[in-house]
Amino acid sequence: MSIIVEKLGLLTTIQDIGRTGYGRDGVSITGAMDRPAHVIANWLVGNTGHEPALEITLAGFVAEFTADCWIAVTGGQLTPMIDGQLLPMWRPVYVRQGSRLSFKKVESGCRAYLAVAGGWDVPSVMGSASTYLRAGIGGYRGRALREGDLLGTSTEHCMLPELSDELDRDSSLYAVPWQVSPLLLPSQTGKPVIRILPGRQWEDFTAASRHSLLEESYRVTPQSDRMGYRLSGSALELESSQEYLSEAVTHGTIQVPADGQPIVLMSDRQTLGGYAKIAQVISLDLPVMAQLAPGDYIRFEKVSIAEAQQWYGTWVRELRVLRKMIEQKLKELH
Repeated sequence: MSIIVEKLGLLTTIQDIGRTGYGRDGVSITGAMDRPAHVIANWLVGNTGHEPALEITLAGFVAEFTADCWIAVTGGQLTPMIDGQLLPMWRPVYVRQGSRLSFKKVESGCRAYLAVAGGWDVPSVMGSASTYLRAGIGGYRGRALREGDLLGTSTEHCMLPELSDELDRDSSLYAVPWQVSPLLLPSQTGKPVIRILPGRQWEDFTAASRHSLLEESYRVTPQSDRMGYRLSGSALELESSQEYLSEAVTHGTIQVPADGQPIVLMSDRQTLGGYAKIAQVISLDLPVMAQLAPGDYIRFEKVSIAEAQQWYGTWVRELRVLRKMIEQKLKELH
């Protein structure tokens, strides 16, 4: 089975959970921006969660399926349609050969994830299928998808049954009657409050700057991308002008360059940074950042490491329960 890309949209790449273990060599982890949405999309079609999925940014992507298959769409509400019919999100959906999938308009969020039973068939590079655009590796030929691309699937690993004979002749899809509630995901709550921990140079900034970061809103600028979100708001100033040695940065590190406008490092971040690091976004809120679009406003809230660890542990346990529930529901399809 494969899909044929008819319209590329703003940006569509193949991503999995990332390319780990090569940071010391300067290779970014990359991977899905909204990892929980990516993993759940894979679970919904019987995959392990590590398989590559399409990460679709904003609207405009259109593709045609060349065979019947199971799919799932999660993440931002980009109004997915199958042959003009609204595609139910957050559940397994069986689509017919020749069906045309399109993402019409942005209702909320920024990125959607399209998983297919068996996973997309792309080679692994350094242990991952994720597209790293700046290095030109991974995914589909190391680049974003383009019009005319033919992307195959690993159907031999498909764990779900074929439903070709059960589809109505006039219907292009069959959706199961249950779904995962998107409200279970931090990125779907609609609360643009990002929780942070003080960064390595937190105390190097003026008290007024630290106050501004926590009390004022910042806008996501159009210069934001998978490497980092550039924010616009009150400039953050150091107590004194100084240079910093480059040191390791990670997903969610908030750097402040000379202009005082913070940058939140995202999936395609570099591995080292020489700017002052005022804060670190907690892991649980990275998916919230991933679903922000240019023009959105956010606020920051300082929390403790103990709180962040407690929240994350609770979330991981909830995910384990969710996976078991999905697996049980999928068994009922056989």
